[in-house]
Amino acid sequence: MAYSATLIPGDGIGPEVIDAAVKVIEATGVVFDWDRQEAGMGAFEDGGDPLPQATIDSIDRTRLAFKGPLTTPVGTGFRSINVRIRQHFDLYANIRPCETLPNTHGPFEGVDLMLYRENTEGLYAGIEYFDKKNQIADSIARATRGGCERIIRFAFEDAQRRGRKRLTLVHKANILKETGGMFLSIGKEIASDFPDIAFDDRIVDNMAMQLVIHPQDFDSIVTTNLFGDILSDLMSGLVGGLGVTGSANIGADCAVFEAVHGSAPDIAGQGIANPTAVIRSGEMMLKHLGEDAAAEAVRLALHDVYSDPSKLTGDLGGTATTAAFGDAVAERVRAHVAA
Repeated sequence: MAYSATLIPGDGIGPEVIDAAVKVIEATGVVFDWDRQEAGMGAFEDGGDPLPQATIDSIDRTRLAFKGPLTTPVGTGFRSINVRIRQHFDLYANIRPCETLPNTHGPFEGVDLMLYRENTEGLYAGIEYFDKKNQIADSIARATRGGCERIIRFAFEDAQRRGRKRLTLVHKANILKETGGMFLSIGKEIASDFPDIAFDDRIVDNMAMQLVIHPQDFDSIVTTNLFGDILSDLMSGLVGGLGVTGSANIGADCAVFEAVHGSAPDIAGQGIANPTAVIRSGEMMLKHLGEDAAAEAVRLALHDVYSDPSKLTGDLGGTATTAAFGDAVAERVRAHVAA
């Protein structure tokens, strides 16, 4: 069978890294029927809409999307398309794994963390007001009991499926008594349903410090939208940066897998971008679809290629082009599948 999936190449380096990632995914032997669609700055310049109706209709049909980075204007212009997609399809769970690869020159070895971020509420709900007379801007961090319950339960269930042993809930309940307090109390309630997973909590500022001192002490983390956005980037920095970490956005019946790094228009078209983040997102997509052997082949292939510095892209000290790196990973994927 073939999996129907919406393919969004994205802006800047997006088409290059997506092409490399698709090559790697298809090397597993898992078949996809790709519906190529546009979104982001390129779509806005072409048709005046950064998220065309055709793209929404495609995801509505496939319930599965694989996408490259999109450009979002800073301060003005249209809102983040990534946020719009997550909210439109109620993709309430953002999963951000951070695992050390060889030769990434990160500050730590042996990091293996999983972060679960609430993806539709909090400050990212976009509820803002501006009092022009008094020059006061307000943003409302909206949290619902249902929203808290589903991300925390999702984190426990997914951690359990992955064989994780500990889940740390990150909050700011000492200051944000209502929103943070509710998130923490619900976490404690749900923890009793998962006695096989150790549960604890940390205040977010303390957690940020602990992660940069001894990240190996942690396993899985669940937190709210804004804190998750910040901590997930911090965690990526522990293993080499956003260019080597994947991302998944999961809802009840829809999922989008994407690179979370920027579109890097300054190097677009030069064939020097590192496609690892998108490849790892593809690995997550295969895992989500139940194609565990294929996902493991991609994971092992990345470790194989990263063990040979000459096969890496320029950002990691190698000389490989984007396409050549993708070819090298695809070759190792086929070897693992055949083994």
